[in-house]
Amino acid sequence: MTRRATKTQKRKKRDADAPRPEGGPKDGPRHGEAAREDASVWGTEDVSSGKGAGDENFPVGSLLISRRLRPHVHAYYDFARVIDDIVDTDRLSAEAKIARLDAMEDVVLGRRQAPLRRDAQTAVRVGRTLAATGVPVTTATDLIVAFRRDAVKSRYESWEELVAYCRYSANPVGRFLLLLHGEDAASLPLSDALCTSLQVLNHLQDCASDLRVLDRCYLPLPWLAREGAVLEDLGACRASPRLRRVFDALLDRVDELNAEAARLPSLVRDRRMRLESAVIVGLARRLAARLRREDPLAGRVKLTRGDVAGAVLGALRVLP
Repeated sequence: MTRRATKTQKRKKRDADAPRPEGGPKDGPRHGEAAREDASVWGTEDVSSGKGAGDENFPVGSLLISRRLRPHVHAYYDFARVIDDIVDTDRLSAEAKIARLDAMEDVVLGRRQAPLRRDAQTAVRVGRTLAATGVPVTTATDLIVAFRRDAVKSRYESWEELVAYCRYSANPVGRFLLLLHGEDAASLPLSDALCTSLQVLNHLQDCASDLRVLDRCYLPLPWLAREGAVLEDLGACRASPRLRRVFDALLDRVDELNAEAARLPSLVRDRRMRLESAVIVGLARRLAARLRREDPLAGRVKLTRGDVAGAVLGALRVLP
């Protein structure tokens, strides 16, 4: 059996395991005017990248999550992956991207039927997960707010503007996981700090390819100007000293966020989720340290198996 076939079977099993509460819009064939409207919004092409949880820096639905909750985590992740792919594809115009994101939101909210296609059906499944668990629907729809922004916005003017973007693009993920586990609202601001840190780290990892492939730059432009750097510096084989200073300034802010997030595990009551959050805090710190030492223009800076092992060992201290 090929690895691809194994992954496909696992995904089908996850989809089958996802809870299906009573009620909600019915899935089925569409005819006439409704079918034509669907075609104009959804198009004929699934633009999913095919990336999975294994392509991420940080654990998604790992074994630390209980088997009972794992299908919900996978349903949420698959939805987030698809809407991210929608906004990053070069096969849709900005208007078409926003229309498809709007349609995904409508499906999550139960206002529209989805075609029987994998990308659209992720919205159906995440809607069922949210209905079954009682986790606020904003943990899904806030992601769409960020990706609508990505469809039309490609430059950032301040750290505050970047943090406001992360409020929608990253923070909902941590909130979903904590609320899924029944954690208190007091843990959410610390989760927000961790998720914002992770998002900025990802922007630093991908700063060259984001500009080259998507014409998108999340580095605050005034920070570049302050150091005498320009966007064209991101196309070099190695970071110039002036660009390196911009990276380090962003990492200073990331270190502050990680210091704040370090208090998160102590507030998490669920033992598995406490360990998961401690591992992710450790991985964020280790990736920040790697980005201090290594050059994201020379090659993608990423975590090693040693980093993962060290983060897991360090996280064991949070267990009683």
